[in-house]
Amino acid sequence: MKVSLFITCLVDNFFPNVGEAMVRILHHYGVDVDLPESQTCCGQPAFNSGYVKEARAAAKTLLDAFDGADYVVSPSGSCTGMIHHYFPQLFQDHPIDSARARALVDKTFELSQFLVNILNVTDVGARFPHTVTYHPSCHGLRLLGVKDEPLQLLSHVQDLRLVPLTGANDCCGFGGTFAVKMHDISTAMVSEKADRVVESGAEVLVGTDAGCLMNIGGRLRKQGQPVRVMHLAELLWEGMQQGKVVSR
Repeated sequence: MKVSLFITCLVDNFFPNVGEAMVRILHHYGVDVDLPESQTCCGQPAFNSGYVKEARAAAKTLLDAFDGADYVVSPSGSCTGMIHHYFPQLFQDHPIDSARARALVDKTFELSQFLVNILNVTDVGARFPHTVTYHPSCHGLRLLGVKDEPLQLLSHVQDLRLVPLTGANDCCGFGGTFAVKMHDISTAMVSEKADRVVESGAEVLVGTDAGCLMNIGGRLRKQGQPVRVMHLAELLWEGMQQGKVVSR
């Protein structure tokens, strides 16, 4: 099985520890992961801003980078959702690349989807003795359908107490360029989300998209709240080191 890591812009530039945790988890299950250096952005920011030609040029780097992979796995539901829902549209007038785009859709998965639905793993042998709440990102939940998989993984973590998040399915206000173009509305949305996180009593907020976590985490820090913000991959890997013996 040849698995390529689609690292995404935010993880590559701001949260490399998320990518490292993801690779370590996959290695633990015998998955050999490569990181094609030719990949760039998936084109989502350009596409959402109406720059279709530029988005297509960025997206083509992924078609080339992942051409020989059996699977492509990403720590982002948003970027994976871009591939699944909009790559076929981007290349609909380009017959050869259209077929390559459809092939990429079929083999690309968000991390929790890949663990649960492809590797059939729901219990990674982790222990994480903390109170945790979960924020489902909009694109991961609505575009990609990532719903139960993260919760299945969290439910098997020893000593983890998962508490509900009021308005969990509400957007955090990031939305990529939305946070820049609609700053005041975005700020109001993330403030409400941060308040709900604090009200949950959780020590840790976990999610599957770096953009959401960056936005909520930044607001929590601005408010002086001591809530730790983690990507699901980070939580699972840290927990694996505290739980069962991990093969290095």
